[in-house]
Amino acid sequence: MSLFTESNPKLEKGEDLGYLSFGLHFAPATISGYQVCASASEGCTIACLYTSGHGRFTRTQESRIAKTQRFFEARETFLKDMVKDIFAALRRANRMGMVPSFRLNLTSDIRWETVRVFGYDNIMEMFPTVQFYDYTKHTNRKNIPSNYHLTFSRSETNDNKVQEMFDAGYNVAIVFDTPKNKPLPTTYKGRKVIDGRVHDLRFLDETGVWVGLSALGEGKKDSSGFVISTK
Repeated sequence: MSLFTESNPKLEKGEDLGYLSFGLHFAPATISGYQVCASASEGCTIACLYTSGHGRFTRTQESRIAKTQRFFEARETFLKDMVKDIFAALRRANRMGMVPSFRLNLTSDIRWETVRVFGYDNIMEMFPTVQFYDYTKHTNRKNIPSNYHLTFSRSETNDNKVQEMFDAGYNVAIVFDTPKNKPLPTTYKGRKVIDGRVHDLRFLDETGVWVGLSALGEGKKDSSGFVISTK
């Protein structure tokens, strides 16, 4: 069974644009016994979509926990499987005439640029013509490969870092209390908001903008400040 999933509503939205996206699900925070979301806030943790979709099933959660534990406890065999699965995904995308892309942190925030892979500095260096992308709450990401696009994710605890991240060239994702079928604000704090719900291909976004998202699941009940009120 592949480490990657395609059956994710956000990933599937990119297919209309000609992209076949593959995502990697870990068990977030410390659910597996290992911390994979070191910069997550309380609001982010509560709003996490870990248990949405197939994630609500015990078997799926157990699989994600086991996968996370393998990453930390059997790194070499995990990475061998990861490389094998990436090659398989590339072949699948080629057969379908689509462009492959990979999101490595669907429910985690690992600094993949620091994970060495069989003589390469990271998986992006091993596949230099392949597009990788993620959201991150870490403000200290360094030496990011050119084929690894990161969008900073605003929370109630890092709001004071937002301007710094804009200045560093990042877009910033922001969660509003806007229902998913309603229009998002067009601006926030004087800066343009684009609709990040249309697709998940953040590397296609224009630069210097907020990436607007809607609160889902438990996030709809947020009172921490993670979700921005439009009322």
